[in-house]
Amino acid sequence: MLLQYRTDSFLLILCCVALASGTSVSAGSLRAGAARVAITPEIGGDIVGGFLPVRATELHDPLHVRCLVLDDGINRLAIVVCDLLGMHRSLGDSARRRIEKEIGIAKEAVMISCTHTHSATSVLGNRFETEQELDAYQTTVADAIVEGVRQAVLTSQPAQLGFTTIQRPDHVFNRRWFLKPGSMPPNPFGEIDMVKMNPSAGSADLIEPAGPTDPTVSILAVRQPDGRMISVFASYSLHYVGGVGNGHISSDYFGMFCDELVRLAGDRNASMVPMLANGTSGDINNINFRTPRSGQKPYEQMQLVAHDVASGVFAAMATLNYSGDLSLGFRYREEPISLRMPTPEQIQWATSTLASPAPSAGSTDLPRIYAERTLQLAEQAKSSPIIRLPLQVLRIGDIGIGTMPCEVFCEIGLEFKRTSKLQPAMLLSLAHGYFGYLPSVRHHRLGGYETWLGTNRLEPTASVTMLESLLQMSDELALEATEKETIAPATTK
Repeated sequence: MLLQYRTDSFLLILCCVALASGTSVSAGSLRAGAARVAITPEIGGDIVGGFLPVRATELHDPLHVRCLVLDDGINRLAIVVCDLLGMHRSLGDSARRRIEKEIGIAKEAVMISCTHTHSATSVLGNRFETEQELDAYQTTVADAIVEGVRQAVLTSQPAQLGFTTIQRPDHVFNRRWFLKPGSMPPNPFGEIDMVKMNPSAGSADLIEPAGPTDPTVSILAVRQPDGRMISVFASYSLHYVGGVGNGHISSDYFGMFCDELVRLAGDRNASMVPMLANGTSGDINNINFRTPRSGQKPYEQMQLVAHDVASGVFAAMATLNYSGDLSLGFRYREEPISLRMPTPEQIQWATSTLASPAPSAGSTDLPRIYAERTLQLAEQAKSSPIIRLPLQVLRIGDIGIGTMPCEVFCEIGLEFKRTSKLQPAMLLSLAHGYFGYLPSVRHHRLGGYETWLGTNRLEPTASVTMLESLLQMSDELALEATEKETIAPATTK
């Protein structure tokens, strides 16, 4: 059914973390390993990302899971990044349970996130079911995650790590805009929102974007003691780039970034396996709405973004101080969050909409799509009005990496970075499941695509509850780091 696994395992050790460019910690003996496993599906499956699925007809570039395991002698962490739009929670839960049982890493210490490429075959399953049996491709992905972590453990060895950030503001744009009075079109429910997602680029009706961007690329660079690069774990808050060929399977700019970074690093570092995770890009994309770009060939813009980010990361790697003495920590919670319950009026609207004649096959009828989603959400909320969402924070030295299982709005990620007691900090989207968009409370009041019932499934205050939970876990881990005195003065250049 699927291409066989191909593992590109390599020696990777994550040691001590520099708190900023030019800052480092003492040499130590942390161990780590990493591996890359292919998850490229057969042609013919459904590519997801739009309102209607598209049949996969051609492979442009392979999809992978990239796995990193860290071991400080007491705790072990596993970090996994998958070239997928998102995954059903049951897939992540299955892989984490197997990793604990077969490999011995606590499932609460395993972090699995997705890049959000819009040109991958779906492993989302039925998003309105909390638990479900895995289908064939979901099972293959779960197998690949377990195998990648296993290979990473088998190849563990000492290494050194440095941390820094760079700024890449030219590629990130907030996609939610205020428009001039009278120019806002009705949404699928027949209502008028205050902001519009993806308005016409260059339109005279544009006023201003409704939120910020986060141009920061966070970089954990890892090398062997002899200086050969082993891996880079990076995160960037850019939704995806797109511009693929029709029906093409592609890892988008995330995979291109990894390939370009290996090329830049040269033959001596050919075994390096980079990882690029999606930060908080729920309202961020690569469209310059003020100054539209001219037409481009497929993959042209994707390559431009990937190569620019990779070149910036590669240049920053040469400035780092590396070291290898730190402790590791983790926290995991399943936070109870209420689902949005459609009102009787919304259910009546949905029922009436679906009673009308169906459109021709292949056409996009947004009212009908959202009527179906409204009734599906009503059934889910009736049977399980409260769901428990997986939240997680990993500590690497004093660095904090938090996760949420949603397409998280940028300003939520910026708040986590600003207020976390683990510093520096980063927040990743689409980890351990897919539960729709996560707008802030402010953005819920503004409306727009990401807040529509069915696109958004969680109560309007969910972001507040989830962020508070992550910050509590960060506080606990920061105290733990202080007690263990992970920071030391020695430097290795």
